[in-house]
Amino acid sequence: MPEADEPGATTPPPDRREWTVGDGVAKRWQDEADVLANRSIAAGDPTGWFDVLYRSAGTGAVEMPWDRDEPNPVLVDWARSSGAVSSRSTPSRATSDQADTSRADTGRAIVVGGGLGMDAEFVSGLGYDTTAFDVAPTAVATARARHPRSTVDYVVANLLDPPAEWARAFDLVVEIYTVQAMPRSVRTIATANVANLVAPGGTLVVVQGIPPTDDINAHGPPWLLIRREVEAFAAPTADGESLETVDIQAVDAPTGRRWRAEFHRPR
Repeated sequence: MPEADEPGATTPPPDRREWTVGDGVAKRWQDEADVLANRSIAAGDPTGWFDVLYRSAGTGAVEMPWDRDEPNPVLVDWARSSGAVSSRSTPSRATSDQADTSRADTGRAIVVGGGLGMDAEFVSGLGYDTTAFDVAPTAVATARARHPRSTVDYVVANLLDPPAEWARAFDLVVEIYTVQAMPRSVRTIATANVANLVAPGGTLVVVQGIPPTDDINAHGPPWLLIRREVEAFAAPTADGESLETVDIQAVDAPTGRRWRAEFHRPR
């Protein structure tokens, strides 16, 4: 019998709303994502559908995807438990783009698949010189517009082919739901590229959904990660180096059970 926090346990089916907001008129973005993702993947493009989805939301045809007013609660809990932030209230969209020039610099951070920016603004608020990238130009433009006073550097980039200068360059790397949004055919390279962003002495925080079973052939998106796929963020690279696993645990989030994992690169 699997343990209660393992994928084969009696875990309820994932709630795919993820803080969705909408007026009941526009189409559910998850439904459109299913169609666009599978069409794009069938055409050999595992990431092209993201910008199509965001552009559809911009016209009002679908709800805005991954839209929320707060940073991911699992990320916030990690920051509090690690001592990176006090128990003060988390920033809201109204205040997250207020630059805090008094905070101490804690190094460079990067948010993978930054979307509309709430996680990046939170990380920036912790004192990091923060970059957030997304493969969808529309998402990047929307994040910039939503946070006009932000110090976050929002850029367009592809996790499957990131800029060479980002290799092992960041003291904190935050990956939330990006890997699970891409098919397993590219999971190995996506996971390795996330890990390769971590600088010597740096930390990687990963948040992913827990599937109701360990069936890796389940339809998506999302293609939720089983435990060994989370563990793969610490897989050795061609040069024999790897991240150290600090912690992998299943936690409760507002929309269901989530993996929360922390990894560290030795100096």
